[in-house]
Amino acid sequence: MRIRLLVLLPLISLWLGCRQEPETIRATSFYDTELFKDVQLSGIFEDSKTFVDLARDQSFAELEALYLAEREAEGFDLADFVADHFKQQALGTEGFSTDSTRTMFSHISAMWESLRRGPDPRDSLSSRIPLPYPYVVPGGRFREIYYWDSYFTMIGLVTDGQRELAGDMLRNFGHLIDSIGFIPNGTRDYYLTRSQPPFFTMMVELLAQGDSTVRQQYRNQVEKEYRYWMEGAGDLDPQQAGRRVVRAEGQALLNRYWDSGETPRPESYAEDLHLAEGLESDSARIQLYTHLRSAAASGWDFSSRWYGRPGDFASTRTADILPVDLNCMLYFMERWLADSYRMEGEGEAAEVLEDRAARRSAFLKDHMWDASLQYYTDYNFREEAPTGHLSLAGVFPLYFGLADQGQADAVRDRLMTDFLKPGGLLTTLEESGQQWDSPNGWAPLQWMAVRGLMRYGYYAEAREIMQRWLALNEKVYKNTGKMMEKYNVSDTTLLSGGGEYPTQDGFGWTNGVALGFRELLKTIPAE
Repeated sequence: MRIRLLVLLPLISLWLGCRQEPETIRATSFYDTELFKDVQLSGIFEDSKTFVDLARDQSFAELEALYLAEREAEGFDLADFVADHFKQQALGTEGFSTDSTRTMFSHISAMWESLRRGPDPRDSLSSRIPLPYPYVVPGGRFREIYYWDSYFTMIGLVTDGQRELAGDMLRNFGHLIDSIGFIPNGTRDYYLTRSQPPFFTMMVELLAQGDSTVRQQYRNQVEKEYRYWMEGAGDLDPQQAGRRVVRAEGQALLNRYWDSGETPRPESYAEDLHLAEGLESDSARIQLYTHLRSAAASGWDFSSRWYGRPGDFASTRTADILPVDLNCMLYFMERWLADSYRMEGEGEAAEVLEDRAARRSAFLKDHMWDASLQYYTDYNFREEAPTGHLSLAGVFPLYFGLADQGQADAVRDRLMTDFLKPGGLLTTLEESGQQWDSPNGWAPLQWMAVRGLMRYGYYAEAREIMQRWLALNEKVYKNTGKMMEKYNVSDTTLLSGGGEYPTQDGFGWTNGVALGFRELLKTIPAE
């Protein structure tokens, strides 16, 4: 397929063998150019994200003109052209070497400076969205800040005495809300069509720690983020969806993950095109791209949790699903805003949010609690039925206190019987080959599960999960000198988990959760 496309693409160039002036280029962004598409389909790079993260030496229009002029010349080499005009930005961990005499926790403390970036200069020749304050990146190939990763990284920073840096990260997210209108998936321009799980309000609470002045300082940004998630809600009829919001039965307003793009993701261009190859119509391909992009907005890219048919990646239907985790977070945001309005004497505004939160909570209990499975699942609003897919998203109602005691008991039993493995909790019970499935475990979901269990008094179970997870972290660190993005919790003889791309080291949220667990273990009552 790649060879066929590379043969055909030169034939459709509007200007063969001649130099185009930049103003004649029809592309409206770098991701519309012939150059971008040809490179992404060429196989020069191991994956599509590598290319979109390179810095250009000229504007995209100038480079497109130069490429269209030169590519017909005898002996033209696309890889050489890319090497001449694109450069990788520094990782920031160059020169960092693991000190084998350090403990894992000492290593994490030493890594903060290596993972620290910013403030960023303005740069029109890079995909990076500049930030005005210092921040911590995840690590590995991820050289930019990511939204939901950062909450768990900030837990580690606060725990490790790096409160000022955690505050800078919060200020950066407030800046993104004020300047863009929402917090994008990550600080790259190819992420501007979507957000990620909305942890901003929880970040505010993490830094506030009971200080109402911090809450008041960021209330406007919380309101703005809430408006982003609820955009268009007033125009919807029952059972109708618009962007990120769905009006369900009983006038309840629920949310879904959604991306406004209709093309292959720039950072996964070749991969998305390949998956859509077997579809017969443009509309079917656009629909698949929407669902893939929406899965990326969830942070769970990818997982059988989003499949419409078992075992079929191309059946991904993310935008048809009301996720239990997302709606718990929106419930928390509504309650937080309502409490803020009450404190400021804005009773009418508080009542609106309290009513929305109550309707959302009722929908969660009536439609996302699966009595036959004794567990919380997502809800497909197109089919008007629970998905029946068991995943760690089902712990979010415990974390936010939305479960009754009987439901919490049942979730606890399911976790300890089916999800718990030698290295911690599985993400799902399906082995699909996707990275957000069995046998992989991820630090943020271990955290949400542990805190959810502790909220309902299951301290022994929480301790067991934390001890198993930290033991696996320690083992991998001892053997590699690294903290990984994800881990295989079923087979602890392996050094890390697998999935969509090579395993990454660093790693922001793993570092944060490890430090957080160390402190939580000190608070659990003795058996």
